[in-house]
Amino acid sequence: MYFDAASTAPLHPVARQALTAALDEGWADPARLYRSGRQARMLLDAARETVAAVLGARPDEIAFTASGTQAVQLGLLGALAGNRRRGGHFVHSAVEHSSVLHVAERREADGGEVSVAPVDRTGRVDPAAFGALLRPDTALAALQSANHEVGTVQPVGEVAALCAEAGVPLLVDAAQSAGRVDVPAGWSLLTASAHKWGGPPGVGVLAVRKGVRYASPLPADEREGGRVPGYVNVPAIVAAAASLRAVRAEADRENARLHALVERIRARVPRLVPEVEVVGDPVRRLPHIVTFSCLYVDGEVLLTELDRAGFAVSSGSSCTSSTLTPSHVLAAMGVLTEGNVRVSLPYGTAEADVERFLAVLPELVAGVRAPLGLDLPAPRPEPESEPAAEESPLVIDALGKRCPLPVIELAKRIGEVPLGGTVAVLADDEAARLDIPAWCGMRGQEYAGEAPAAEYGGDRGSAYLVLRRS
Repeated sequence: MYFDAASTAPLHPVARQALTAALDEGWADPARLYRSGRQARMLLDAARETVAAVLGARPDEIAFTASGTQAVQLGLLGALAGNRRRGGHFVHSAVEHSSVLHVAERREADGGEVSVAPVDRTGRVDPAAFGALLRPDTALAALQSANHEVGTVQPVGEVAALCAEAGVPLLVDAAQSAGRVDVPAGWSLLTASAHKWGGPPGVGVLAVRKGVRYASPLPADEREGGRVPGYVNVPAIVAAAASLRAVRAEADRENARLHALVERIRARVPRLVPEVEVVGDPVRRLPHIVTFSCLYVDGEVLLTELDRAGFAVSSGSSCTSSTLTPSHVLAAMGVLTEGNVRVSLPYGTAEADVERFLAVLPELVAGVRAPLGLDLPAPRPEPESEPAAEESPLVIDALGKRCPLPVIELAKRIGEVPLGGTVAVLADDEAARLDIPAWCGMRGQEYAGEAPAAEYGGDRGSAYLVLRRS
């Protein structure tokens, strides 16, 4: 069972089809004027338009790179060079991908200054704290759209507003979120990576808004707007664009399904395995990622045991785990950095696969801990009334009703679903977005986020999902 989509997603069927066709039609040099060159150019232009439409950019703002890491590093170095007259100060969060950290290290080595915005225990940046680091000589800021290790979604919109007010360009690394959720607004530069959304490896995306000062850190080249030198891989780019469009079209439906599966893991692992902490924001998170840390367990050993049982997951820092160094993300959050497991579900993951994972995990963890001779508490039994598999949610239609009526309807009817069951409250009053999560916190229920109301039979508004826990 492949549960490591955050590292790289399986190739989407649409990507495979598009790649095969483009190898026949788009193999020529798109810079040439003969027929096969023009054909390759048409395919490249169409792919650029598709990617731009999904990411909310103009086609001429999009450049293709050889990887997401290259896109981040070219974006950072180019924006820093373009804004060098403003100053040499660079701001980023403490949980950025290693590609950002390496640029920051070079920046400091070259005499520049770097400020790091801290995160809370869920891995989320405080916009006010981030904004307080901006200075008159700040040349660039960087903030990921969502964290690659724990799935926490960052407040990009709020940070972007503060950067805009200070006149500082903001680079947003959208590697984990592109294709899955809407691209956050307010970015000056945006990067993404095709193999994260089911496209082929070897294709990254660098988007630079018109008007943003950018100076290529590499020697001049006429391709990709002068930002990325070298010959472009047209077939791979075509496949990347086709798969991006496909996964975005599937995202709303599949996100709701994966969100429920991840919620099942988040809720049941602490009951099944003693001395475990589930980390990351429980609400403001990507739908497919969950990370938990086990006391008294070596993460690499546990990964080996899970691999033997047929499960591919990751541990430690997803971008530096081969070095066996502690995760800088988990360290910045102040949570356990040892014995951590990241499960990231690809599109199409079956409920039965998740159930099998939950069935084998307790025994594997116990086996790893056994030589230590620890007297650990027994796993808490799961309530008999909680279903092993997700049942159809109870839908409460509160469309057209003003708060607190949607909350009142929820309170009246949540007892109709069993423990672990889901209630979908359809509402078009914006206050429900605040009131329903607040009610869940007060009443011991679990808020599971929102989805388009159309997925639950509504014609407008949103569906607010609540899991019954008490």
